Amino acid sequence: MSEEPREFVFDEASEIEIAKIIPRYPAGKQASAVIPLLYVVQKQMGRLTGSAWVPKVAMDVIAARLGMAPIRVYEVASFYYMFNLRKIGRFHLQLCGTTPCMLRGSDDVMRACKDAAGVKGAGDTSADGLFTLTEVECLGACVNAPVLQVDDDYYEDLDYDRTVALIEALKRGERPKPGSTIGRQNSAAEGGATSLTEL
Repeated sequence: MSEEPREFVFDEASEIEIAKIIPRYPAGKQASAVIPLLYVVQKQMGRLTGSAWVPKVAMDVIAARLGMAPIRVYEVASFYYMFNLRKIGRFHLQLCGTTPCMLRGSDDVMRACKDAAGVKGAGDTSADGLFTLTEVECLGACVNAPVLQVDDDYYEDLDYDRTVALIEALKRGERPKPGSTIGRQNSAAEGGATSLTEL
């Protein structure tokens, strides 16, 4: 991974978003926009560099924009899992490893990520820079476990083979439709509706 950039400037697309975000907060309370602005930075870095992360210099720019001490921005960014404080791969594989996903096979999904994406384990980035694997806490899709979040998309009802197929599609530049990989409708039972089947 390369070192931190020396400077950061919001691009035009980010400035348009910031112009919508900051007015949502009352005068004197603009510091409350710190989380949305961290997202803006992370998305800009993803657009410009292919790696969605938040460099320290960008946190300093946020602090100046919001009139707050830089340490307060660092505290927020380092507290939440959704902010990447170091460069990551083009695709961020975020695997839920909590109990419902574990009971339904997240270990097989982890093994598939290692095998297909070429990562050693959680926290690693593949040699080609395409994939970073992170084990995360509950993603809130327990009923369709196990779940893998790829960037902002959820892929549910995974097993080893379906995870490998997903990763291979990403390598080819394809973006499979998010959601259940077995065709489950929302959070319905695997076999389909069992009640309220008639009007």
